[in-house]
Amino acid sequence: MENTLKITSTFEENTLIPKMHSCEWKNTNPEIMIGNIPEKTESLALIMDDPDAPMWTFVHWVAWNMPVGDIEESSSGSWMYKEGINSASKKGYTWPCPPVWHWLHHYHFRIFALDHKLNLDWEISKERLLKEIGPHVIAQWDIIWLFERK
Repeated sequence: MENTLKITSTFEENTLIPKMHSCEWKNTNPEIMIGNIPEKTESLALIMDDPDAPMWTFVHWVAWNMPVGDIEESSSGSWMYKEGINSASKKGYTWPCPPVWHWLHHYHFRIFALDHKLNLDWEISKERLLKEIGPHVIAQWDIIWLFERK
């Protein structure tokens, strides 16, 4: 597996996620630009989670069969790709919303380039997605963005 993908957004890695993508504004996913996608990529998968959550790693977003290319802002909940269940027991993107005066949380976004589209039920978890994509990942990239509430 290659680590050739490159993820960027309108904000830099290891900087704060803009409030418009948090519980302090509205529940919209950020735009994510993906570069260096291998030629044989048939679809993308994504996992966003927060290992700094108070009780356990909080899964914010699980998605697969995403079109090869950039992920549009506010595309979660659309017909463009399939989404699994997050830790809020909802399908799709759920905003960063750590407890007030907690500490700075690190939100891990992982993008996977896959060699085919997946035939999966809608209501799957992060763990099931990771198991299903395992043999089909041809490249991946991880990026960390931050958020805290004061």
